[in-house]
Amino acid sequence: MANVLHINSSVRSSGSLSRQLSGEFVAKLAAQGATVALRDLAVQPVPHLTEEVMGAFFTPAEQRSAQAAAAVQVSDTLVDELLAADVLVLAAPMYNFSVPSTLKAWIDHVARAGRTFQYTATGPVGLATGKKAYIFTASGGVYSEGPGAAYDHLSTYLRAALGFLGITDIEFVQAEGVAMGEEAVAGAIAKSRASIAALAA
Repeated sequence: MANVLHINSSVRSSGSLSRQLSGEFVAKLAAQGATVALRDLAVQPVPHLTEEVMGAFFTPAEQRSAQAAAAVQVSDTLVDELLAADVLVLAAPMYNFSVPSTLKAWIDHVARAGRTFQYTATGPVGLATGKKAYIFTASGGVYSEGPGAAYDHLSTYLRAALGFLGITDIEFVQAEGVAMGEEAVAGAIAKSRASIAALAA
């Protein structure tokens, strides 16, 4: 059975389409026998990096002080969760053309040299391979095409960041234009649910 890691990054506890739609998809995976681990970055925010944490990252584990070991503990837990997952489901609403700061903080903690990627003579190589990622986005405008595409730093960033870690098999489910009236919202939800049905089949 697949191990699914579901990451919610919307700050909204209700009314969040990325939270709602990713939850519907994960429920279908669970009904098929998948084991689901949930990390809600709104309920339990990941701390932003500090000089102390960054220093601990670059100190070999056997040389870390007790304080440094404690500083890196959150990151170690997050990395362990990611590496244990076969499937990653990200609920990532667009905030100011990019990802929520809580999701950026999560990425900063799981992008670890020697654990999720390594540098080689031919360049960096991702170590978190063999995973499938599903990313559920929601945005007030339309950014997948047209003039708004130049402002999409959410999907481009996530594809690059996850790809750097070795996660290259990525599907996006985008609920777009949800600030454009009730009809647009209904259309975005219907389109996303059709994608969910196809992906979960």
